[in-house]
Amino acid sequence: MFHRLGLCAALLLTASPLAAETAMPFALDWKFEGPAAPYVLAVDKGYYAAEGLEVTVTEGAGSLDAIPKVATGAYPVGFTDINSLMKFLDQNPGAPVKAVMMIYDKPPFAVVGRKSLGVETPADLEGKVLGAPPPDGAWAQFPIFAAENGLDMDKITVEPVGFPVREPMLAEGKVDAITGFSFTSTLNAERLGVPADDVSLILMADYGVALYGNAIIVNTDFAAENGDAVTGFLRATAMGWKDAIADPATAVEALVGKNPAADAALEERRLSLSIEGNVLTDYVKENGFGGVDADRFAKAIDQLSTTYEFTTKPAMGDIFDASFLPTDGSLSLQ
Repeated sequence: MFHRLGLCAALLLTASPLAAETAMPFALDWKFEGPAAPYVLAVDKGYYAAEGLEVTVTEGAGSLDAIPKVATGAYPVGFTDINSLMKFLDQNPGAPVKAVMMIYDKPPFAVVGRKSLGVETPADLEGKVLGAPPPDGAWAQFPIFAAENGLDMDKITVEPVGFPVREPMLAEGKVDAITGFSFTSTLNAERLGVPADDVSLILMADYGVALYGNAIIVNTDFAAENGDAVTGFLRATAMGWKDAIADPATAVEALVGKNPAADAALEERRLSLSIEGNVLTDYVKENGFGGVDADRFAKAIDQLSTTYEFTTKPAMGDIFDASFLPTDGSLSLQ
């Protein structure tokens, strides 16, 4: 089903030649918050247009949201948690979707708690109430985090919550901790009145979780017919991120144009946190944007398989295709 729908969508999207601008709507994982600014900036600065692309950026509703949108061909490109993509492809073999550019080299999966409620370390979660949205990428990886830290899941009360009430419930003390992205849940909790020195951030990557985070994904039927467009999209995206790293304030100005209700100062801080904690890692500084380390990727698959039973354990090439990354030096930070 995914193959047929994706092929039909790809044919529709490729009806006009690249020179006449290829339409490439881009599905975000979440709202127009700080980490979305580089894509909006790339649109505003004409980086996508210079590649012959007509890119519109649309917000999402969680880490899983973009995968079916891209797999069915409704969107040719999207942004999603690569670990959720692995599970999706295992459950939907042959679905025309792959990751083509890593963005969060260090994943932002986190448990955010309150010190005043007794949560500062992983061990503190036993005997506590954890608020977790079912579609949340951080919650999806929580079993790995729990296993790596010897937590007894039976001693943690998990409260399924919706995204809109996740941080409010933490602020109101209705849950002791929540799962979420580090740069989202911490700042949202502070905005709701939780004192910064009462917020505890437990980043899963600092406690044994070796997974990668969010990546750009592509409909492979579309990519097969529009390889240059995909490479151009990735080149323009890297330019947007490099500009955002150099000047987060200007990037957030572009974001506020899409979301006038956004608090510019808060979103600039959120963007800076994502850059420092997830995007601009030592690996990226040395190797440039977008790629992955094969040994680490294999370890990530092994780790994911400890809590998820693959029908067929994938290889890196089943999930990530580096062939569309530009090779003209545009990904380098040197």
